[in-house]
Amino acid sequence: MSRIGKKPVNLPKGVTVSVGSDNVVSVKGPLGELFQAVDPDITVKIEGEEIVLTRPTDQKRHRSMHGLYRSLI
Repeated sequence: MSRIGKKPVNLPKGVTVSVGSDNVVSVKGPLGELFQAVDPDITVKIEGEEIVLTRPTDQKRHRSMHGLYRSLI
């Protein structure tokens, strides 16, 4: 079970997030801009003031990618 991947990423005020069609997450804020490509198997959703990542299965590869991309974002 991925404990890191289950936690949503809270967005501070002044930060905007968008997810492109090519699964690239763009985060813009007062300190700069970040672009992170995410594996196509991992789903990224923006729910209010949080970013939520989900994985399709509990396979080892999906579990490891789930936590990795949550940490990178």
